[in-house]
Amino acid sequence: MLRRTKIVATLGPATDDPKVLDKLIEAGVDVVRLNFSHGTHDEHRERAERVRNRARAHGRQVGVLADLQGPKIRIEQFKEGSITLREGDTFILDAALASNAGNKERVGVAYKNLPNDVERGNTLLLDDGKLEFWVENVSGTEIICRVKTGGVLSDRKGINRQGGGLSAPALTDKDREDIKVAADIQADYLAVSFPRRAEDVNEARELLNQAGGFSGIIAKIERTEALEALEDIIAASDAVMIARGDLGVEIGDAALPPVQKRIISLAREMNRIVITATQMMDSMIHSQIPTRAEVFDVANSVFDGTDAVMLSAETAAGDFPDKAIAAMDRICREAEKQPVATTSDHRINTEFDRVDEAVAMAAMYTANHLGVKVIAALTESGSTPLWMSRISSGIPIYALTRHVKTRRKVTLYRGVYPLSFDITKKDHATVNKEAVDELKRRGVVRDGDLVIITKGDLMGIMGGTNAMKIIRVGSEVDPET
Repeated sequence: MLRRTKIVATLGPATDDPKVLDKLIEAGVDVVRLNFSHGTHDEHRERAERVRNRARAHGRQVGVLADLQGPKIRIEQFKEGSITLREGDTFILDAALASNAGNKERVGVAYKNLPNDVERGNTLLLDDGKLEFWVENVSGTEIICRVKTGGVLSDRKGINRQGGGLSAPALTDKDREDIKVAADIQADYLAVSFPRRAEDVNEARELLNQAGGFSGIIAKIERTEALEALEDIIAASDAVMIARGDLGVEIGDAALPPVQKRIISLAREMNRIVITATQMMDSMIHSQIPTRAEVFDVANSVFDGTDAVMLSAETAAGDFPDKAIAAMDRICREAEKQPVATTSDHRINTEFDRVDEAVAMAAMYTANHLGVKVIAALTESGSTPLWMSRISSGIPIYALTRHVKTRRKVTLYRGVYPLSFDITKKDHATVNKEAVDELKRRGVVRDGDLVIITKGDLMGIMGGTNAMKIIRVGSEVDPET
């Protein structure tokens, strides 16, 4: 059984060995993530080229996701590397302090506007919420805090304001340069960190277009403000990522589960891709097996309808990157056997605006009620298989396309698998036969199976899908007879 939920794995030092990269591909990674918070531009270029070369050698298509760093709302460095704070201590965040002059009383902050964004009574959360500060006073560049939850605080840890409200722009000067690199390496997706509104997404898309890129834009939902503008942000994006680290710190961990379900449901309703991310297999950074809680987390994300689940440090810096992917693969497959993952009433009462969208929905309805084995969507842009993938089903959807960028893009679509197929300069009967022959060659179908093919009368024209054909394998018309 093919796994429908896609796996995104972050590349890093742990995956730079070609042998390890081969193991990741063999374990089933669908998309790799280049984290622009770490590494150089040359390293990202090399990793993108290496993964594509190794995927090609394995006969696979693996997408590339470039993830922008976004604003650095972090403390600076300590003279000794770290300090220990206890409940009740006074500690100062000082925007004027030198970057490496931190001590037991104060530390610098990378985001110089922070004193203007907070006031007495605010709660600041550091290091993903491990430490909690109550703001007693703001004086010039100094934010004077009382420690509510103490612990070890080390260099460059992140700062969040509980409830959100920090004004840092989503795109920094570094991000603007990184967008040019993402366009240069032909990244299939570009993830925008900390967007607060649809305009942040639109700005990233405009900069990408100016740089000659074609990436799908992913909005990372990790700010309270993003939840307030959620529908607009989703509409402006090609995909969303539920970045549960910073989001959980801002809204509180107990609020995360219903928010995750809401984002997944809304994204699918709006025909957008959705990725669930952060600490999904965190224990596997150093362990060869996941915790039971992690197993439930991945499975529940599958039940909710996520397109993809993502690994971060587990693969970028972990001891067992291929085992983390294998474990995630195993959990997804088992979850997908359950009825909740294969049934859907999505868009039953909806009117469609486009002919190709209506054909996609008709194909899924027919497939789910006729015992169809496979759907073959002949596509230029990937839109038809995207619409199909919004319907929960156990029926595999193959995106047959001549465009490599479309094949790479569909690697993130739930239940969609890319195939290289050129439909130009062929009549319809030949196209039907060759499409079925390709599926037979891959062992996907055999004589007697039903296959649905969707395509356009004017083949090779983007947005032209207007036909659905049901074929019984072995009885298709031979164009030479």
